[in-house]
Amino acid sequence: MKVFVFDSSKCNGCYGCQLACKDEHWNNEWLPYALPQPDTGHFWCKMTQTDHGQVPKVRVEYAPHFCNHCDNAPCIEAAPDAVYKREDGLVIVDPIKAKGNKALVDACPYGAIYWNDELEVPQKCTGCAHLVDDGELPHCVDVCATGALRFGDESEFADEIAHAEVLAAPEHESRVYYLNMPHLFIGGEVWDPAIDEVIEGAKVTLSGDADMTTESDEFGDFWFKRIDRGTYTVTIEAEGYGVETREVVLEKSLNIGDVPMRRTAGNVVVDAAKPAVELDIEAPVGEPDVEVVEVGDVTAAMSVMSQAPDEDGGVMNKSGITKS
Repeated sequence: MKVFVFDSSKCNGCYGCQLACKDEHWNNEWLPYALPQPDTGHFWCKMTQTDHGQVPKVRVEYAPHFCNHCDNAPCIEAAPDAVYKREDGLVIVDPIKAKGNKALVDACPYGAIYWNDELEVPQKCTGCAHLVDDGELPHCVDVCATGALRFGDESEFADEIAHAEVLAAPEHESRVYYLNMPHLFIGGEVWDPAIDEVIEGAKVTLSGDADMTTESDEFGDFWFKRIDRGTYTVTIEAEGYGVETREVVLEKSLNIGDVPMRRTAGNVVVDAAKPAVELDIEAPVGEPDVEVVEVGDVTAAMSVMSQAPDEDGGVMNKSGITKS
């Protein structure tokens, strides 16, 4: 049985898979699996972009969405005479038998089936069954430059599937697996307003619907990544400072901003005294000499303040410049 496996950590959002799908199916007829896809309106493979957080803590998530090729597909239940599952697991909407069945579009709870007005037929991702039949990869997988989107036998990906997730409801038994999805995050920065400096190494604890611990980095930043919606408490502790807490009801990724830490008694700011700078020579006295030099059409005037008379009537040379 075939599966699709997508690794979010490898995707750079190039939209190559979406373009490849359009390139393969627009104006091309692949019977018995698909009639031509229209040039606009259909996204049998649709790349989505989700922006997480607020400036300056922002992360961007990309993910392709297409037919889940469910083992327990609602579309097959809705039209068993027009939709079928191949032995390799790919779900196919028969373009001939499904003609005129616009209700099939609403049978998919994930919006993966589109209606072709011109041909009067419901259409969706076929897994490029025409290519798979010839031992080739689906076109979206073939053009993926980073290896984020893969396709093959379920046994080949068994170890990865064990800790992957699906976007479809469990009862539908999707055959499209997602790895390293970012979910949501909570981030912030710890700093000391008394000296206007960040605090590195502060202990930051997340409690509530998830329990995690981290430390602020060299920039004072901290992150709790791959968490879900819920209610959380962020607790920040650092030696010499009072404990700070923030209550968070997380609906989307959140930058809680700068967290100022209050110094405890005994942790006072000590101003470092700046050492006096002593010069090993006396400041020159007298009027500076001005020498006019002509170089071609350019006339330059050079003033050397250090070339003032010394006590013996000569010229000081401690600047590295001497004059006879």
